[in-house]
Amino acid sequence: MVDNADELQPDWLVGKRTIGLTAGASAPDILVQQVIARLRELGAVSVRTLAGIQETVKFPLPKGLRHD
Repeated sequence: MVDNADELQPDWLVGKRTIGLTAGASAPDILVQQVIARLRELGAVSVRTLAGIQETVKFPLPKGLRHD
C-alpha cells in the first residue's frame, strides 16, 4: 500500500512483467492517475483497465449532518 506515488520504489519493480493496481472507493482518482504516471516513469510500457463490477452502494449521512 502507498499513500502517494512518490512512495513507489524502483527496486520493487525489478524483474516484474506485470503489476496490478487497485484502489479503494475512498481513493481519489487523481491519486490513482499519479501512481500510474509514476509507474510509467519507472518503465511501465502499457497500462490497461480491466472490467470490474460497477458499485452503486450509497451510504447516507449521519442524522446530525443531514438536512431532513
